[in-house]
Amino acid sequence: MEHRSECNDREPIDDATVRAGAGGDRAALRQIYEATADRVFRLMVRMVGQQDADDLTQQTFVRAFMKLDQFSGESKFETWLYRLATNEALQHLRREKHRRTKQLIVEPAMQATDHLVHDERVAMLRQAMDQLDPELRAIFTLKEESGLSYQEIANTLGIPEGTVGSRLNRARRELRRLFAGDVKG
Repeated sequence: MEHRSECNDREPIDDATVRAGAGGDRAALRQIYEATADRVFRLMVRMVGQQDADDLTQQTFVRAFMKLDQFSGESKFETWLYRLATNEALQHLRREKHRRTKQLIVEPAMQATDHLVHDERVAMLRQAMDQLDPELRAIFTLKEESGLSYQEIANTLGIPEGTVGSRLNRARRELRRLFAGDVKG
């Protein structure tokens, strides 16, 4: 899947474009895709990994385009799309709960030591994230990686804002515990 450049990545989708897309306007659908594909893809990479991100991004857009007429406009379009994407990722994680693949990347022997240490820590953090409950991983990813506010996360996941805060704290505590165990062990 080809993903768009950053230039269109922050332009909000207006209601007229959504209505046109819901009516089958191909140009509107293309505009929606081009403006949001990178963000959905990055969310998928963070939630499910590189291997499945393309397929899940495509599935998210298929589902979104089929449901465009159900977008009520009560939230930003991007929040609605993130909710679909997050639900798609959570369903995938539930289906694949017992089948997790880990890719090891062998660094060249000449690589700088600090880069190797960074890569090792990133790999350890990814391993710790893999062990998080999918709902906690979703909240952590939406906040820390995607930069959504508590309110946007609450709207995306359909949960109260206070629940977002408590689950985010639980995710951070669990990651610290898991990460600290890996660093020590």
